[in-house]
Amino acid sequence: MKKLTPRPPKKPFITDQQALDFHSKPTPGKLALQPTKPMATQRDLSLAYSPGVAVPVEAIAANPDTVYDYTSKGNMVAVISNGTAILGLGNLGAMASKPVMEGKSVLFKRFADIDSFDIEVEEEDATKFIECVQRFGNTFGGINLEDIGSPECFIIEQELRDKLDIPVFHDDQHGTAIIATAGLINACHLTGRKFEDLKLVLSGAGAAGLSVLNLVKRLGVKDENAIVVDSRGVIYQGRTEYMDQWKAPHAVKTDKRTLAEAIEGADVFFGLSVAGIVSKEMVASMAPNPIIFAMANPDPEILPELIKEVRDDAIIATGRSDYPNQVNNVLGFPYIFRGALDVRARNVNEEMKLACAQALADLARQDVPEEVAAAYHGARPSYGPDYIIPAPFDPRLISEIPPYVAQAAMDTGVARKPIEDMDAYRKSLARRQDPTAAILQGITASVQSEPKTIVFAEGEEPAVIRAAQAFQQRGLGKAILIGREKPIYDNMKLLGIEKPESLTVLNARLFDRNAEFTEHLYSKLQRKGFLRRDAQRLVNNDRNVFSALLLHHGLGDGMVTGVTRSYDIALNDVKMVLGHVGHERTMGVSVVVNKSRTLFISDTNVTELPTAEDLADIAESTAHFARQFGFDPRVAFLSYSTFGNPVGERMQKVREAVRILDGRDVNFEYEGDIAADVALDPMHVLTYPFSRLTSAANVLVMPAIHSASISTKLLDSVGGATVLGPFLTGLEKPVQICSLGATASEIAQMATLAAYAPSHREEI
Repeated sequence: MKKLTPRPPKKPFITDQQALDFHSKPTPGKLALQPTKPMATQRDLSLAYSPGVAVPVEAIAANPDTVYDYTSKGNMVAVISNGTAILGLGNLGAMASKPVMEGKSVLFKRFADIDSFDIEVEEEDATKFIECVQRFGNTFGGINLEDIGSPECFIIEQELRDKLDIPVFHDDQHGTAIIATAGLINACHLTGRKFEDLKLVLSGAGAAGLSVLNLVKRLGVKDENAIVVDSRGVIYQGRTEYMDQWKAPHAVKTDKRTLAEAIEGADVFFGLSVAGIVSKEMVASMAPNPIIFAMANPDPEILPELIKEVRDDAIIATGRSDYPNQVNNVLGFPYIFRGALDVRARNVNEEMKLACAQALADLARQDVPEEVAAAYHGARPSYGPDYIIPAPFDPRLISEIPPYVAQAAMDTGVARKPIEDMDAYRKSLARRQDPTAAILQGITASVQSEPKTIVFAEGEEPAVIRAAQAFQQRGLGKAILIGREKPIYDNMKLLGIEKPESLTVLNARLFDRNAEFTEHLYSKLQRKGFLRRDAQRLVNNDRNVFSALLLHHGLGDGMVTGVTRSYDIALNDVKMVLGHVGHERTMGVSVVVNKSRTLFISDTNVTELPTAEDLADIAESTAHFARQFGFDPRVAFLSYSTFGNPVGERMQKVREAVRILDGRDVNFEYEGDIAADVALDPMHVLTYPFSRLTSAANVLVMPAIHSASISTKLLDSVGGATVLGPFLTGLEKPVQICSLGATASEIAQMATLAAYAPSHREEI
């Protein structure tokens, strides 16, 4: 077995020791098993194993398809290798491939919420390997073959596809093909080319290269216009040496024999071979606006900087993350399998691969979210020569790509379980990766059914402008940007907003109702030490005050602010104009969401040391807030003690708050004093049968602002949960205050919540 030493990347950003430490500490490896059902009681064990397990066993024996209903098969993929072609390292054996296969399994879970196990088969003979995998293959919903040498990989995949009734996918072949095809679709779009006119050269006749060629030919690239070059030169008709059944179909009638001859005048170069085989002279000989995908790893066939020395009109892609347009397989295989598993596909066919490629190409043309900008270190990419392939961390991939794949499976008849409602399917996919998606989807749908006008107080900020644009594009309503016209329109231009007139801009100094606003504000503040000129100055210069006045006078439904000012300052500005609603308190509620539960925690940012009366008010307001989100509130007044144990002075305030609620006519469950672990235990009534909570609490009233803030920030940082907010509630008009420096996505989310509350407005 030959051992090869890998070439290090030119710009290493990790050391060998860091890589070893990552894989060994604190627990060896990258995978672990976690049960999906409780295993806490004897009853749980009886259901999970004997005797309860006999029932699904008999059901599956009677109807084998029910295995998808009663086991994890439908969301389980095996990642299988024999280690004969590990990365660029060569044949290092089955066990050496295990870190890579574990890594692949982690990517399945991270990007598509697919459970996966790696299996390393110590067998290099293709026939024996096939026999081995065939015997256990159907226990999984799909099989991802990886790092298997050529040409055995072709034989293994084809035989297993024929023998197993599940998707079998060799990612080294098809993953690269799908991503490269997506890039080619957009490169041709940008250069105005048609596939049938393309002159294409492929360097590298291995598994990945030939799969790329097969896929782009399905797009319309003609056989006679595609030249393949291997280590022996051009694959031409009549060549007999170093030919096989996979290369032969791509032989063309030509007198060209070398890569340099083949590439002259070519529109496209695809490289899946070795580093440094393409020269600047070769690049210079290509057609205008050449498309060059140099995908050899770790070093490409030619470095992008060398291409740019001779061609400033080239569109370039590589397999590396330190250059634009990375052809990264993680954009393909998780979503191919997600779509295939969800329709219980029998295989992955060419139509499903092309559907994935087209979906990726379409996504790259859309405006990118904040998460993509963060992956590019703050620079926001936009569709063009340096951005023809989506970024791997684009959160939309999970909901955009699998539906295309699933639809293609349904259209071609390989789906066992067709999806009836594709829109609902997209929403379910978003929820797989983001537990807050279900809540936000419901809010968004409600606002879209009754669009609102939202005032964006800090309208000159680029993130605010982008959030306002997103708010309107999603059909949530009308956005009003507050600020000076020139800075706002200048920033719109820098952001590439094509129709700035679609966003309403208001300059407070020039607004025609300023005198009316000033008189109103003066009437509220004149007995608080303010002169009329002070009120006028606030109207003209304080955008929070002006925005709140717009709401008070019915010119907007809600407002969002806080990007440039601290929470307290923004809230005080707004409260100069807007009072609270009836008996409701002005307070902050944080919504904590994970896959198993949703919690409402208050007050997280307004009242520092609430009295017992305050706590009772906070409980009522938070219960009302939870109901707005569709939850039946169960309120727990949290303390360090549970029903008086241990005794202490501080718990008395909490107990008094409960007594105050006892005297009010409230229509929700509440209990206290109670410790957090008890309140969140649905079975706590077994120990405390007198508890008034029928199940676990979902509204947590904290004894003070510091405990609320510490709790939510801990959960957000290390608790495996997502924290939304804090959301401001209790004002007479809907106002949401973002955190300082909030992203456009976060601002748009707050604007959507502001639009969620009922309001009345006049048209501006």
